[in-house]
Amino acid sequence: MSARFPDFRLGKVLATSFTGTLSERHGDPVERIPTPHRLVDWLAVSGLAVESCTTTQLERAWELRESIHAAATAAARRDPLPVSAVQIINDCSTQGRAAAVLTPESNRQWRLGSTSSVEDALSVVAADAISIIAGERDGKLALCASPTCRAAFFDTSQSRTRKWCDMNTCGNRQKKARFNAGSAKSVRSAK
Repeated sequence: MSARFPDFRLGKVLATSFTGTLSERHGDPVERIPTPHRLVDWLAVSGLAVESCTTTQLERAWELRESIHAAATAAARRDPLPVSAVQIINDCSTQGRAAAVLTPESNRQWRLGSTSSVEDALSVVAADAISIIAGERDGKLALCASPTCRAAFFDTSQSRTRKWCDMNTCGNRQKKARFNAGSAKSVRSAK
């Protein structure tokens, strides 16, 4: 990854990994796909390689990302889904020509249309969002406990009690903050 851009935060769930391309939504937001080329990079590492991306396609990707985030957040809170978000997710889902294919290793891969368009890739992301928001997969939508993050994530832990979207970022930050607060308290007590 280029030093100019922050690394991608890749998870095991495509749709929530996609929403993670904008992190720290309630702090200092970090945009991880600020350019069309960067969206091409994210799609490639997510198994949805496309040849190119236009600014209009990037804007559509941002629109889908924010719609998935809004719908997933509502679902995690058990609130009604935003109608406009549902419409965008559905539109993106139906606009692509991607197909699931089985590999000889028993894995599912996505084959995009002959032009390998961004729309095909976004349809896969939208379909993944539909499957988790509709409750079709084993797991639970949750919101990151970090007050600056609040990312929607799909908890597949056995107990379904995960607190952080990513233990290596948000979880570690919170653990460090608790440790530092405890250390400062110990220093004050020793004086």
